[in-house]
Amino acid sequence: MHERKIPLNLNCGLDLIGEVLYGKWKIRLLWFINEGHLRPSELQRKIPDASRRVLNIQLKELEEHELVTKKIYPVVPPKVEYSLTDFGKTLIPVISVLGYWGDENEDRLRRVILNRMGENN
Repeated sequence: MHERKIPLNLNCGLDLIGEVLYGKWKIRLLWFINEGHLRPSELQRKIPDASRRVLNIQLKELEEHELVTKKIYPVVPPKVEYSLTDFGKTLIPVISVLGYWGDENEDRLRRVILNRMGENN
């Protein structure tokens, strides 16, 4: 069983969001599932930098947090598809606004990120 190094803190909405969406690929997974990329292989192609194992772990966590559902079709080989729950769909406008903010501030964000990386190298 996984033991937390940092105690769980759920005192406000931001803590709750962090607990549910923490993970490098979760926001992208939600976005791509919303766009219709439902199969694990499709998601892997959309996020090639992520390992299949990490994607599966994060998809399982999204499922446990009731943001996505997993449907397994009884065929050989097994076919799996993910879809957003109604609850998961409520996050799409939020993700869209965050993406828009990132696009609008792309140059500045890229500069500060690269500057910070340069300081740490």
